[in-house]
Parts: sequence; C-alpha cells; structure tokens
Amino acid sequence: MTKEIVDAVKALEQEKGISADKLMDALEDALLSAYKKTPGAAKYARVDLDHETGDFRVFELILPPELEEKLLAEAAEQQEEPEIDPETGEMKEPEDPELDPEMIAPYEDQIETKDVTPEDFGRIAAQTAKQVILQRIREAERQMMYDEYQDRVGELITGIIQQSDKRYTLVQLRERVEALLPKSEQVYNERYDHGMRVKAVITDVSDSTKGPAIVVSRRSPELIKSLFELEVPEIADKLVEIVGVAREPGYRSKIAVVSHADGVDPVGACVGPRGSRVRMVVSELRGEKIDIIPHNDEPARFVAKALSPARVREVIVDDEERQATVIVPDDQLSLAIGRDGQNARLAARLTGWRVDIKSETEFASEEHEVEGEGEETFDGRCMAVLSNGRRCPNAAIPGSTYCGLPQHQALSRFETSQTAILANVSETEVAILADPDADEGQVEEIVNRASSEFVEPAEDEAPAEETADEVATEEAIEEDIQQEATEAEEVSGETLGEDPEAAGVAGPVSDSGLSLPGESSQSPPPAAEAPAEDIPAEQAEEVVEEAEQA
Repeated sequence: MTKEIVDAVKALEQEKGISADKLMDALEDALLSAYKKTPGAAKYARVDLDHETGDFRVFELILPPELEEKLLAEAAEQQEEPEIDPETGEMKEPEDPELDPEMIAPYEDQIETKDVTPEDFGRIAAQTAKQVILQRIREAERQMMYDEYQDRVGELITGIIQQSDKRYTLVQLRERVEALLPKSEQVYNERYDHGMRVKAVITDVSDSTKGPAIVVSRRSPELIKSLFELEVPEIADKLVEIVGVAREPGYRSKIAVVSHADGVDPVGACVGPRGSRVRMVVSELRGEKIDIIPHNDEPARFVAKALSPARVREVIVDDEERQATVIVPDDQLSLAIGRDGQNARLAARLTGWRVDIKSETEFASEEHEVEGEGEETFDGRCMAVLSNGRRCPNAAIPGSTYCGLPQHQALSRFETSQTAILANVSETEVAILADPDADEGQVEEIVNRASSEFVEPAEDEAPAEETADEVATEEAIEEDIQQEATEAEEVSGETLGEDPEAAGVAGPVSDSGLSLPGESSQSPPPAAEAPAEDIPAEQAEEVVEEAEQA
C-alpha cells in the first residue's frame, strides 16, 4: 500500500509540476482529516508520514488541562465577531475554537503522545482524504499559476477564445489557464468568435479565493508596442525605440519612434519593405490606421510631424504654457483637425502639448489685429504703429520695444504706440523725448501737450497724418496746374501778341485760336486779356498746340 502511495505522488509530480514534498504534506493533512472522521477518534492528534517509504503513524496528543485552557483562550481571541448570514438574515454563532497543530507545536515537551494508528479507514474517512488531497492539489496549481503570471504584466500573449457574453470573453492561454477579456478592454468593432486566436496584453494579475484572475486587454497602447516589437527586429534589438503611443482603439493610432544607431531610419524600419511590417500590425488590429512619426527633441518640429498627414506651414510654441499654435494652409485645415478632432487630439496626446490649429487666413486676420493694438504683444519687432495702421517692420533695439528711429524711441514716453501722437511735436522736442537722460520736467510738459492734442483714430477712419498727406498732395497738383497754365499764357503771348506777322496771323484770334477775316491785326486776342489763373490747363495746352501749328 505504501509503495503505491509513493508511486502516485511521483506521477502527480510529473503531471502537475507540483513538488513531492508539497504532495506529501497534503497527504498528511488528508490522513489527519480521515482519522478525525473515524469513530472514537482522539480530540487532538498528529500524523507522521515518511516521505521516502510512505509509512505513516497517528499519535494522540494529551494536553495538560492548564495548557489546553490557555490555548483555547488564545484561539477564541483570534476568532472573528459574529456575522449576519446574507441569505437568511440570522446571526451566525461562532464555532467552538479549535487548536491548530501550529499552536500546539511549541509545547511538544509538555505534551504526552499515544500511538492510535487505526488498522484501516472507513469509506467516509477515505472520501474525506480524497477531497483534502484534491483541494490541496488545486491550491498548489493556483499558486503556481499566480507565481508564473504575476511578473508578466504588460506582456503580449496569444490565446484562443473559449466563450463570450455581454460581460466578458474567456480566453484560454494554455491548458487549465484562462484569462478574462472584460467588455471595457474590448474594441467596439471586433468580434470574438469561439475558437478564434487572438493576441492581447496582460494588464492585471490578482490572487483570490477562487484562484488567480488574469485580465487581458485589446485596447491598451502597450499592445501596439508589443506587436511592433514582434514584427520589427530593430525594435527587439533596441536599435529603434517607440517613445510614445497615442491610440483611439479601432480608429487610429500614432506612434513616435527614435533611432539609437547611426544609419538606421526608425520610420522605414517600422514600415518595412513595401509596408509589410506595419501591414501585419494593422491586420492584427483589424484595420486600425497607424501613423509612424519620427520623434524630435524640438517641440515645433515634433508637433508639425505629429499632425501628419496634414501639411503644416508654421508652428509657434509657448514653452511656459506648453501650448503650440499651428498654422496650416486653408485647404489642410480639416485634414489637420481630423474627423471630430481626432487627428489633433492624438497629436496633443502624443506630444504632450496643447495644440491650437489655425488656417493661414484666420491667423493673418488675428495678426493684423495684434499689429493694430501694438503694445499688447512684443515679438522682437518695433512696436510703433505707423499712420497706415501697420507696425514698423524694423527690429527693436536691445533693451527696448522700439527701433532706433528717434520718432519711434520717443513713443516710449507715451501710453500708445501710434506715431500720430507726434504730429504736433517738433524735431527738437522729439529728440528730447528720445533721449533717456533728458530733463523730466521738459519731457512731462511735451508729453502732456501731445497727449491732450492727440485723438485716437477710430478703426473705420483713416489716420490723421494720412489725411494731411492727401491734402498736401492735392495742393501740389493744383500748383502744378497753375504753373502749366502760366507757361501756356507766355507761349501764346509770344506767338500771337508780339509778332503776329511772323506767326502768319492776319487778324485777331478767336476763342478757337484761329484768325478772323476783316478784323484788325492790332487788336489783342481775347485769350491774352484773361487772367492766367482763370485759364484751365486743358485749354491752355490746346492754345499752345494750335499756335505751333499756325
């Protein structure tokens, strides 16, 4: 009989992978439970089992009354308080305390023993031993499984779908090892049919009374990393690294890759020959789109690449707020934002920056408004606002927000950046305002006078200086017209009045400039008597041309 027990233990050790010592300890507990089921069994007993031969003996433990009371009191203190049965609602009375062998072991020198090994176990005792052994074997298997998977969180596994319902899907990893794929970790557009092979990532391993619970996920970003590591040898060899993943399961993902070896293109390595490597990953993810982005330490370039496939014209970054303003062509705006903002959302998640996307037209209009306000934003250019409403194109000198022009330096004394405020300020006073060491009394007087005379132009009105220039231009045009009329009068006088015979004129000149027959040639022409300023420029030119023809 003992030889059969040893052989059975060795067979279980090979089949289950459980050590023989654990199985022998389980057998001891099973024999002790079987002995307590026999009639007339001792209250306290111990089983000694020889692990080599399989021989066992049962000994009764005779405790002194004082020691028994002491140990029972300690056991009673360790018992939990009475609980209410959730099914019946009745109070559960605590069971009588029992002494475990671990509590009795320290007092072996005070305890007497007596050999009470039964000649044979009855049917009930044998059934009890069988149940104890099976239970201990199951517990050992669960502990082995927990020890195996507790350090594999984040690892890619392959399993076979066993069953699926509304709450979770059961995935078999290997024989007698199953994992749970909860509804929250499933992708909305994927089907999990019985017998289908699926890859997933282990996200949690917990120990419970029913055994270790292994939870796997198909939505985790680690799934993409593991799949690329499986398909791309450069990633497995640490030559290429995936530094970031942004994913919306079932729709689109973006990964940022960087190369740690010279001559290795990280994007090309992930794409593979004719896209074979990335195609395998996309196939495993049931058609989910993947954008592979080269990582860049410069935020502006990284954000621009992260918005792929949209083309980016310019990126303005704010390091303090970690915000990036991206300017794209008008025809690329919808592509950069993506459906329901998906592309911009993934780019922000991948880079860690807040991304604000604007079209060129929108940005240009906002820039014009900022230039009109002038003093609110300083970007290195001179803050002076010219009479046409635009900012000075010069760069500001170090330590100032204005360029080196005295008129623009003088604006630092005022609250506005409009150059129109200096319209009634002389050049000498401008030089005083531009001088940082000037007398404060003089500066204050000039500033107060200029500010009181200055009227802020409305947005829909032209600046005052521009209107004055237009007036001056009109006056100059009128002076040129009068000068041309005077020259025409002199030419007509020399031709018609002083030497009529040389001009071949027989009589006076009419309004049209032709001589009339029968009239005296000494009479002055009517045109010569009219004041010069009354002759229009066009008529004077006609008179000159007709005179030259005559």
